[in-house]
Amino acid sequence: MLFKQRFFSWFDSYDIYDGEGSVLYTVRGQLSWGHCLKIFDRYGGEVGTVRERVLTWLPKFEMYIGDTYVGCISREFSLFRPRYNIDCRGWRVDGDFMEWDYTVTDGDGARVAAVSKELLHWTDTYVIDVTDPRDALQALMLVLAIDAEKCSRQ
Repeated sequence: MLFKQRFFSWFDSYDIYDGEGSVLYTVRGQLSWGHCLKIFDRYGGEVGTVRERVLTWLPKFEMYIGDTYVGCISREFSLFRPRYNIDCRGWRVDGDFMEWDYTVTDGDGARVAAVSKELLHWTDTYVIDVTDPRDALQALMLVLAIDAEKCSRQ
């Protein structure tokens, strides 16, 4: 998947493309306390939400598919490497110092997704390589939460 932030938008807005360049998902930010990102499929149907919990010491984001809670991702205190605590299917995220490239693994250490930021673009652009297409939506939610957490710090 190719994750591209829209250049002109009042709230966070992203288009997610499949390998053929067709829009797979559209993400629209909502007016709320903290980040609230709604994910829509290519037909305009709402399929998921990433919502920031407010009044927490370190950022925490809840993920929903439809109205069903599927997990939470929160930033852990660390000095050099970004670390996240994920309460979602036993997944884990490890990244580099600049937080541009990271890997999502399952409880057995198998790769679920690899995420890399493309440089020299006007907006945030990421390539999300998901091993199993059934994990695409939840992997996208993790990328959205991590990107929103980075934006909150800046």
